[in-house]
Amino acid sequence: MGVELTALHWIYVVFVVLIIGFMVARKDTSLVCMIGIFLLAITATHSLSEAISGVFNSFIYAITELLPTILIISVIVAMSRVLTITGINDAMISPFARLIRTPNLAYWTIGLLMMGISWFFWPSPAVALMGAVLLPVALRVGLPAIGVAMAMNLFGHGIALSGDFVIQGAPKLTADAAGLPVAEVVSASVPLVFVMGIVTTVTAFLFLRRDMKAGKVTVTNELAATVEGVQQTKLLLSNRAKKGLAMLIPMLFIADVVAMSYLKLQGGDATALIGGTSIFILILLSIFAHRHSSFEEITNYLIEGFQFGFKIFGPVIPIAAFFYLGDAGFVHIIGEYLPKASQGIVNDLGVALAHAVPLNKEIGAVTLTLVGAVTGLDGSGFSGISLAGSIAHLFAVALGTSAATLTALGQIAAIWVGGGTLIPWALIPAAAICGVDPFELARRNLVPVIVGLVVTTVVAMFLI
Repeated sequence: MGVELTALHWIYVVFVVLIIGFMVARKDTSLVCMIGIFLLAITATHSLSEAISGVFNSFIYAITELLPTILIISVIVAMSRVLTITGINDAMISPFARLIRTPNLAYWTIGLLMMGISWFFWPSPAVALMGAVLLPVALRVGLPAIGVAMAMNLFGHGIALSGDFVIQGAPKLTADAAGLPVAEVVSASVPLVFVMGIVTTVTAFLFLRRDMKAGKVTVTNELAATVEGVQQTKLLLSNRAKKGLAMLIPMLFIADVVAMSYLKLQGGDATALIGGTSIFILILLSIFAHRHSSFEEITNYLIEGFQFGFKIFGPVIPIAAFFYLGDAGFVHIIGEYLPKASQGIVNDLGVALAHAVPLNKEIGAVTLTLVGAVTGLDGSGFSGISLAGSIAHLFAVALGTSAATLTALGQIAAIWVGGGTLIPWALIPAAAICGVDPFELARRNLVPVIVGLVVTTVVAMFLI
């Protein structure tokens, strides 16, 4: 049975298309998003005052949802600043500098390390662990910051999160909705995850190499300028102190990894542990380096970190506010104005799409990819995968085939789109740590991810 699509659903669709168009055209989307929020609110409430309030409330909701990410990035940036000023950063990266000697090696090494760590601890804490240490190494061997962000993002939020082989949070949700054992969905996802991963990362790498050769993407001198600007400040610590602290800091983060594994910390809990450790390191280094003035300097470093965090998130909050209206955020921001049977605007659109197409294996595969991608537009990647599992079950019954491959396909599409490779606020951690524009990172990921989804969908047709 289908769902009732109202004016709210169509307004949402129109503005999703507009937002994507503006992003492709390299135009800012803040005004478009705010107009979309206002139109959704006034259509739902028929009240000008409530619609105006809805725009503001949507910003509050978006900031509340994004605050943990803003905090971890701000803290990591503050810690990175004191590492650079004291010269400890140079001592820390010297071993990696010997291993990573070319841009190609930097891209694939960073990507594979990110994937491995993300399988065990999910991508957000992995970004925090790796970015501060490996970014300077990559820049020094000629890989631009956007290339580092792409590697961390595609391998972590793409390959690792879409398969989720170790923690199995994603396959558990889709398997339950499809009425299948988790192991069956994991097994069916393996070939699709690796096809998607290989096609997407190779395509992204080839495009990056092409643009580097054409001079469209270069390594900026910002890192070198920063280093030159603090040469005298580095005298705050002796060489022996720098080396000792450079050994201590990785050990503290390794202890975090052990604690995450032993205590089974995941997601937000794991990120909080990394954030707390970073604050501890910031305090410790400030005391060592600045001694009597450490009270003021700790505050200054935190201010710099928070200034950076909120500057990065400024343009992201309006677009996040709009897309949160596609899911549970609608009720929190505007109120109970959706149809009674509604599962949220985005999920309703996914169900409607599934019921609007004829059934055969090829159409089934394409539909599950589209349903997964559409439900991923809210930026979480996880909110719609239960729907993908349910639709896969319906299709499997109608087609007389196994639901596992269809379920895995919907899961992969939803997480690659919404889990952090295309939606700008979902890929903020990698973009912020690398100091690149999240919208530019989303644009660079767009074609490789679309190519990967097309190839993966074709492969799935043969596996169904």
